[in-house]
Amino acid sequence: MVHYQQYCGVSKEELFPQGEMMEKKQKKFLTVAPFECAWPNDLRFREAGRGCVAFDAFAHNDVTVVFREQVGSQHYHYKRDNCPHYTVIIGSHRNKRLKIEVDGKTVVDAAGVGLCCSSAFQSYWISIYDGLISIGKGRYPFQNLCFQWLDSNPNCTVQYIGLSSWDRHVGYRNVNVLPATPNHLSLWKHVDFVEHDFGEDDLEQELEDGIANYESWGLGKFLENWELSDMFFIVGKEEMVVPAHKLVLEACGDFCLSSSVEEVVYLPDISYSVLRALLQYMYTGHTQILESDLCSLKSLSLQYKVMSLVRQCEEILERIMSNKQLVDSTQLVDIFYPSWLQCSKTFPYGLPIDRERLERFLSTGEYSDLDLYVGVHDIVLRSHKVILGSWSAPFTKMFTNGMRESVSSVVCLKDVPLEAFKIMLEFMYSGELNKEATEGINTLLLQLLLLADEFGVTLLHQECCKILLECLSEVISDGVLLLEEGSRNFSIMPSLDSVCPILQVISSIPSCKLIEETCERIFSMHFDYCTTASIDFVMLDESSFSNILQHTDLTVTSEERVLNAILLWCLQARELYGWEAVNELMVNSTPEMLFGERLESLNEFLHLVRFPLLSPDLLNKFERSSLSQQIPTLDHLVKEALRFLKFEITDFQGSQRFQHRKSSFKELLYICDGDSNGVLYFAGTSYGKHQWVNPVLSKRVIITASSPISRCTDPKVLVSRNFQGTSVAGPQMEGGRNASWWLVDIGPDHQLMCNYYTLRQDGSRAFIRRWNFQGSLDGKSWTNLRVHENDQTICKPGQFASWPITGSNALLPFRFFRVLMTGPTTDDTNPWNCCTCFLELYGYFR
Repeated sequence: MVHYQQYCGVSKEELFPQGEMMEKKQKKFLTVAPFECAWPNDLRFREAGRGCVAFDAFAHNDVTVVFREQVGSQHYHYKRDNCPHYTVIIGSHRNKRLKIEVDGKTVVDAAGVGLCCSSAFQSYWISIYDGLISIGKGRYPFQNLCFQWLDSNPNCTVQYIGLSSWDRHVGYRNVNVLPATPNHLSLWKHVDFVEHDFGEDDLEQELEDGIANYESWGLGKFLENWELSDMFFIVGKEEMVVPAHKLVLEACGDFCLSSSVEEVVYLPDISYSVLRALLQYMYTGHTQILESDLCSLKSLSLQYKVMSLVRQCEEILERIMSNKQLVDSTQLVDIFYPSWLQCSKTFPYGLPIDRERLERFLSTGEYSDLDLYVGVHDIVLRSHKVILGSWSAPFTKMFTNGMRESVSSVVCLKDVPLEAFKIMLEFMYSGELNKEATEGINTLLLQLLLLADEFGVTLLHQECCKILLECLSEVISDGVLLLEEGSRNFSIMPSLDSVCPILQVISSIPSCKLIEETCERIFSMHFDYCTTASIDFVMLDESSFSNILQHTDLTVTSEERVLNAILLWCLQARELYGWEAVNELMVNSTPEMLFGERLESLNEFLHLVRFPLLSPDLLNKFERSSLSQQIPTLDHLVKEALRFLKFEITDFQGSQRFQHRKSSFKELLYICDGDSNGVLYFAGTSYGKHQWVNPVLSKRVIITASSPISRCTDPKVLVSRNFQGTSVAGPQMEGGRNASWWLVDIGPDHQLMCNYYTLRQDGSRAFIRRWNFQGSLDGKSWTNLRVHENDQTICKPGQFASWPITGSNALLPFRFFRVLMTGPTTDDTNPWNCCTCFLELYGYFR
């Protein structure tokens, strides 16, 4: 039997090119889960930087293909990749755009190019030739070109190909790698290639369980199902009884149903097959009907104002008539609701449901059959069982398992956070997240993630993961978080303080593995801050804390901080303190009493401290401490480190304990005013390689002022070793206020955790009294490292003055630093001139 397929004007032949229409069971394919990446064996270019990959993909959005020099991991994510790579994303932004990224930065963002198909596999090819990236659609590579982009700085090392996804499953099949030549069009005729076999035949079932799982828990399972139904049709002469749900019918059309009583609708002149086709279309977005019944289906749809189905019936009938065909009573027509053209008013499943109506039913309680008592205050939320059940398998079981909730219209959820549940409920009716929940990483978002996992709301779970990953990826790519001026609250990007709460929440959710790894990496990169700004890290589980301690990106200013963090974690401490305080506790106690069940972990974690990197004086203190006397493992490691430092002898040559960490900071600490230990002096020596040269002249650092360069405003003076009688940064208007400042940029490849800074007054008596010393990553968003109010330290011409940076901000690395006046100087003539002739910075530099 021949079937027509009406799919928004696209024929079956267009969706399946010639030679591709074959039985699905004959094909093998790969399913890539959300936020993962597959690296099939031998999926690589024969020649680095030159090749073509052709493939079929089945996806709702974000068919993502990565090209890099080496194979990545299963949980690889291109936003976290520090190695050179290309990423091509077909169907980005919810299947609206084509994106090309180079090393994680977007270089192409084009609308409507090469979009995905969620109804069938679609063929694509991507070619790379010396930085020329070509993307096309269709079975045959190098034909049907959709887009080209040339990299002005080509990456000629990419060779391995990763098949990835974003927030939904993506299916890949028929993946083939071909060589690429400048003459692409003639290549296809004479090239041989091997199809990659991805494994077992049951991968198709995996794809159906992944991509098409939306259908399995959507409204389709309630089609002609008596479960949760509140009305029924009596149809045809046979008086067949067909159950339905008022909410679904009224959200799709106009059935004029009462919201208070169970209703019966009689349709004696309508056949069961026509009614079923209408209901199937509303519940699943797809239906199948005989050509001879099309007119009846159109009439019934028009009667109940299901207008999208009316239009599609009209289009099919018009096509049949235009081809001068007679209606075939044996020929079936497939009708799909055009989900990729749905506007903002439609339900997220791609069903012909008016979202605005659905949201109105939620707000008014019309057709409601469920009262939800949520939280400790028993707040009542009126809802509809069929909607909750369509999104959530746990809710479906609750309403259909024959228990009390199955017959009751009341459900109590005592231990559920009210605001998060309300947002989840709104999401079930709209398919969109509340803006309040999407503003970076916050408690509400984490509660929402837990609720989505608990109730199995897969799409919401993936949306929450997507937000978390995007925020965390920004943190990693920028290297540091930006604080709002004068506070510990972060703007734009998530706070480092949120990393521990995130890890605590997601460690129990297997599907959040990538987020967990990302948080562990951020924690390790900012280890000093995360273990001194808050005691929250002691609540991490053993696995997460162990992963952080062993992370290759672990960055610390001292191994003493690693030891302190281990002791606090093993103590499950309630406040922050160092090893000396723990040592005092040990005097009148035992390791078993202090560390309890975490004593075994302590013995394991101590091996991760690189004691040989500590000073002999500190090691000698450890050796004499009560900690060493009562913890044999610590005593052994300390003695081993002392022996190594004295004789360079160890039983574990080559062990990481005796090697500097890859990402360690160089310690450049303040000794005295005008010393040669600062960062800017160090930059002048080419970072310890040559004799000193003014770093502004050698372009190791860049210094700018609030006023233009002149005889009295000379950037190189600020880092010279000579006193300057007049060195002024004049005022300019910023935001309607006077602003005078000196700004230092230590370079894109360097960062400093500043813990001290020095200024020197020029020869004038215009002494600054109110100013902020600030740090920044991008030179735009600034963090106050020290705020000076009526500071009278500088009181003589030519005077040096230095100040420490204290608190957790001293542990945040920055690239830019500036001295910003916030009030006038003591000079009444030019009160907004910043008269500084020398600046030096100290701290931990990398």
